[in-house]
Order: sequence, then C-alpha cells, then structure tokens
Amino acid sequence: MDAAHPHPTAPAASPPLGSLPVEPLLTSEFDADPGAVYQRLRRTYGPVAPVGLMGVPVWLVLGYPQVMEVLRNESQWRRDIRYWRARAEGRLPPDWPLLAGYEVRQMMFMDEEEHRAARRTHHSALGPFQDARSPEGWELRAAVARYADELVALLAAETGSAGFADLGAQYTRPLLLMVTTKLFGCPVELGDELVMDLWRMLDGGPDAGPATGRALAAFTRLAAHRRARPGDDFTSYLLLADPDLTDEQLGRELFMNAVYLNDITGNMVLNTLLEVLRGNATVRRSLSAGQLGETVNRAALANPPVANMCFRFAARDVRLGDIWVRAGDVVSPSAAAAHRDLLDIGRSHLVDSAVSTRAHLGWGAGQHQCPGAARELGSLIVTSAVGRVFDHFTKVELTLPHDQLPWRSGPVVRGLRLLPVRYELTGSDRPAPKPPRDANARPSTAPSHAADRQTKGLLAALRKLMFGGRADVL
Repeated sequence: MDAAHPHPTAPAASPPLGSLPVEPLLTSEFDADPGAVYQRLRRTYGPVAPVGLMGVPVWLVLGYPQVMEVLRNESQWRRDIRYWRARAEGRLPPDWPLLAGYEVRQMMFMDEEEHRAARRTHHSALGPFQDARSPEGWELRAAVARYADELVALLAAETGSAGFADLGAQYTRPLLLMVTTKLFGCPVELGDELVMDLWRMLDGGPDAGPATGRALAAFTRLAAHRRARPGDDFTSYLLLADPDLTDEQLGRELFMNAVYLNDITGNMVLNTLLEVLRGNATVRRSLSAGQLGETVNRAALANPPVANMCFRFAARDVRLGDIWVRAGDVVSPSAAAAHRDLLDIGRSHLVDSAVSTRAHLGWGAGQHQCPGAARELGSLIVTSAVGRVFDHFTKVELTLPHDQLPWRSGPVVRGLRLLPVRYELTGSDRPAPKPPRDANARPSTAPSHAADRQTKGLLAALRKLMFGGRADVL
C-alpha cells in the first residue's frame, strides 16, 4: 500500500454483493428456527454471508469478532443511510418496507460529531431520571414498581388469586406504555396501537410506511405540547438541553426512544421471563441467588432482544471475515448469531462466569450503543418488571411448550407475540405495592391528587385494552 492509496480496494476478482446469488433470509425455516439458519449460513459462507432481505441483498455478519469490529469501528462502518450506495443510485424498491424506519433521521442514524452532540443532549435530559436520589429519579423508580403492582392487582381483580394471563399483553406491554407516558410527559395515555405501529415498522410489514408516519406524528404533537407546557419530564428536558430542536426533530428523537423503551426493553423483559419459565438452568440459578441484573444478562446472552442489529454502511472497501465488502455496501450485524458464536468460542467459562455474560449485545456496543443513562434506566425497568412478577406469583408456568410459542420473526427483532402462563398469587387477591428495591432510594412522599388521577386513568384505559377494548392514542 502506498501513500497515494492509503486504503485497500477490493480485488477485481472479488464478487460484488449485487452480483451474488443470495437466498432469502426471512423464510418459514427462519421463522421456526433462526438459530439453525445462522448455523447453516456460517457453515456455507463463514462469518459473513450474503442474504436477501425482502428482495434486497445484504451482508449478514454472523461471527462475534466481526460483529464487534463493525459496531466499534465508526470511521469504517457508518450509520447514516446516505452512505448506502444502492439507495443513492435508486436501486432500492420504492416501497421497500424497511426503508421507512431508516429514513427517520434521528440520533441513532447519525455519525461522528453530529451523533456525539445528540448523545450529549440525551445524556443531559436523562440525567435527572438516572440518579435515584433526585426527585425525578426516585419518582420514576417508585412509579415502575407501583405500575407493576397495579397491573398484577388488575389481574387479581379479574381472575382472583389464580388464573391465566398473557404476560405480554396483560403485563409487559401496558407496563412499558405506562412508564413511557410518565417519562415522556404525555398528556393522555398511550394506546397499544402505538406499540403495534412500532412493531409494523421494525418488522417491515406491508404498512410499515404508514405506521411509521402515524408514530412520528404522535410524537411530534407531544413535542409541540411540551414546548408550550414544559414539565419535569424527558421531553421537556430534551428541549432544555437543546432549545434549537424543532418539534419535528424532537418528535423523531422521542420516536427512537419509544422504540427502545417499548419494543427492545419489552423484549428483554419477556425473554428473561421466558428463559426462567422454560428452565434455563443458569438464568434460574441467578434468579434464585437474587441477582436480577445477572439474570437479565444471562437471558440476553441466550436470547437477545434485537436479533439482527441496525444496518451499517461501509465507508470504503474493507475485508471482513472471508469476504470483501465494497464501499457503500450494507451489512447487518447479527447479535443472535454472534452470541451463538461467543458461546461456542468459550462455552465452559461463559456459562459459569458472571463477568463474561456482560459481553452480550442487548444494549449494543461501540459508539452507537445505547447511551449510558438510557442503559441504566432500561436495566432498572427490566429488573423491576421481572422481579415484581416473582415477588407476586408463588407459582407461574407456561401453558404452551416453549418451542410452540408464537414469535415475531422479522428482519430486526425476534420477539414473543404473547407469553401465556398459569399463575397463583401470593397473599391477598390484591397485592399491596412494595417500595422499590434500590438500596440508595429515599422514602416516598405521598402522591399528589393529580398523580392519583393519572394512574387511575391509565388503569381504566388499560382495563379496556386488556379485556376487549382499546385505549385512546395520543
């Protein structure tokens, strides 16, 4: 390599992505057993494989070292969709379902200083909620525990001290909607239809474009509302940290945070519960020891909340694994395949070591990983949600074999559509709320009448949602 050519270029004999015969990734085989598909692709192609994603060729990165290289090397692997050569050249189908989400220009799809500035804004806005000793931090922690208790009490009110429930629709989704409503400062309850729109966008369904538009419009309205009526909430603190944000820009950032809070965090809750209920020995051992954080880590390693992570685009030609990726090519780092690779690399010490489980990619890695404050809040929500289930239920078991549970098996997320269980509750039919577990937290103050009214309104809306009706949408 000479000074005139500081970067290597792909050899002429190396076939470009667009010329390769690619097999579609999203097949019935993938829906049934994605792990088997990852293994077959790895045997055939090595750690990087060409696949077809809804008719578009993509490099799927399967090896843990290669995934970490893509996630950590920001100068080589860009998040900005404008680096995608096929898009720039007009070679993507105009109605390609995944394009709508990637066209939303928000923090996670920015690079370098623009991205770092947006992260600083988020860190500043989330800071008060991250600190358990601040009023906002204490109140959020108390609210998460209270909402979880109230949802369990709602089950008890409907079915008594024992019964059947879907821990997705009747616990996890409404819990995270309630947390989002509070954290974002929403003037009305967020409805389950918003979560469905986020699913449609992530899963690349036929109405992904309209679903993305509806969600963006809702959060843009929220941005305008909070600009006119600021409060002690994440939306208002984003504006305080960066007053130059327009309503549209702020709406896009709220949209991105809602995806992570409701879908990614929700998957982590459900996946953790599933790993416990299906009998994953290492996950159950951590739970029995009272190590909720480690329980979540082990579950995320076994079943990450994001199976295939957001696209990266090659800034220049580069060798990755056994293949050459050309400038402008798109790659999809697979956390699910990388975790399998990680366990194969060092299975014995990874199963037994608490430190090694932190290598999971549930929160991402590198410059674009989930911001520290958001990651801590996400971990708090997941551990609280999981812990409250096992605080209240003396018995909980799956009503379907774990290999027959229905999954959303799309290009990004493999998440449970439902988690049906049979349960028995501890104590009375209506569990009394308990204080949060945080040892550093201070005693709660009595809630205001306004907070009481908001909680009752949320529960009324969720009762309609959970038992045959529909809550209002912002």
